[in-house]
Amino acid sequence: MSSAAVPKSASLRKTAAAMASAGKRMNSTRTYGGLKDQDRIFQNLYDSYGKDLKSAERMGDWYKTKEILLKGDTWIINEIKASGLRGRGGAGFPSGLKWSFMNPPGWENNKGPRYLVVNADEGEPGTCKDREIIRKDPHKLVEGCLVAGRAMNATAGYIYIRGEFYNEAKTLQTAINEAYAAGYLGKDCCGSGYSFDLYIHRGMGAYVCGEETSLIESIEGKAGKPRLKPPFPAGVGLFGRPTTVTNVETVAVSPTICRRGGSWFASFGRERNQGTKLFCISGHVNEPCTVEEEMSIPLKELLEKHCGGVRGGWDNLLGVIPGGASVPVLPKHICEDVLMDFDALRDVQSGLGTAAVIVMDKSTDIVRAIQRFAHFYKHESCGQCTPCREGTTWLSKVMNRFQNGQGTEREIDMLIELTKEIEGHTICALGDAAAWPIQGLVRHFRPEILKKFEQFEDRAGSVSIGGWTPTSAVADGMVKGIGAPPTADHH
Repeated sequence: MSSAAVPKSASLRKTAAAMASAGKRMNSTRTYGGLKDQDRIFQNLYDSYGKDLKSAERMGDWYKTKEILLKGDTWIINEIKASGLRGRGGAGFPSGLKWSFMNPPGWENNKGPRYLVVNADEGEPGTCKDREIIRKDPHKLVEGCLVAGRAMNATAGYIYIRGEFYNEAKTLQTAINEAYAAGYLGKDCCGSGYSFDLYIHRGMGAYVCGEETSLIESIEGKAGKPRLKPPFPAGVGLFGRPTTVTNVETVAVSPTICRRGGSWFASFGRERNQGTKLFCISGHVNEPCTVEEEMSIPLKELLEKHCGGVRGGWDNLLGVIPGGASVPVLPKHICEDVLMDFDALRDVQSGLGTAAVIVMDKSTDIVRAIQRFAHFYKHESCGQCTPCREGTTWLSKVMNRFQNGQGTEREIDMLIELTKEIEGHTICALGDAAAWPIQGLVRHFRPEILKKFEQFEDRAGSVSIGGWTPTSAVADGMVKGIGAPPTADHH
């Protein structure tokens, strides 16, 4: 219908409503959260319906997908840009902009295959949102791959799924088979004239393969080690062809955005932090869960509304890791009013990451918790970059001693200096991920480390640099003496 055919009164009402809506968004007193059920994208998150194709279609999946495909790549990308969607895998890069890199001027002249790769590796401790999408709403992901593939003019898609996710891989393959049987995938998808094939590639459980170029290397049959950039994957990616690597949740929300409009998605959350988000909350809460909520919801409201609050009450809270094991921990006084979005958490020197919220009450040994993270990153380093290979090893060794109480206050500052030598000096972000939890520990919980030092000194006497005590010695290539860490290997 043309604008001339719209009654003037109706047009005025629409304009007034739009201005009121814009005013509401600009109002600094606006509160966030309380997402309504009709605005939730993942309707089957709690397995209330079914995961088969018929159930998915009843819940709105695959509705007018042909029309979306026929609108073309430019229209889809513009809708994603208008939605304000930022990557849900942790980096938060604007998705519409990233997808547009696949279609530079003259891309049609670069004959050959083009790929969409979806990262379903999900190897970070505490993160379990993509697994829930694949378990309960697999057709959201399958349809999302088709829509994202059309936006990028991809000829095929690969879903790189963590090898341990055996049941999830079976569920996803069943959904892909159903889509092929219905004519939604393959040649002439949905009768649109666009052809797209979708495959599952099972990984072998390496955390570093969550990095896009390591993931590409793994699919190609090589060791999962990051590539130097440039060239970027959009130019030279999988099998040397243009490729975009993106996250499960990012892809899965794209069909709903295209159906309901980018402006609808952008109406949630703060500026630059728009949309809805899956939050996976674990740890010391009464009801751990994965829930879809509005971006920018206050952390305290998220925990109290959906998780039954902190175990033992809010006053029993010690700290929260708001975005998975790779971001710094936040103490209780910051958790009181911080918002769950990219910018708010960056401003308090942490990050949204994957929105994997790990809650720790006062029974937690916070030094021990971060020491476990240090061990994890040492174990998962691919060893390609010297700062990461050597740095994560030393971080783990020092944190082993600190957990045992062997150390001096001066060594805390030396540890922070070491994290700074790792941070920003590696090809991929694993080095940063190893450094940030330790920086958060020292920033907010330094007294807890000092308390362990004092307790050890009361038992063992004075401690020198390196955790050595008056009774420490090396015999048969091993450290002997009181309090020596069980994993000590000082030869």
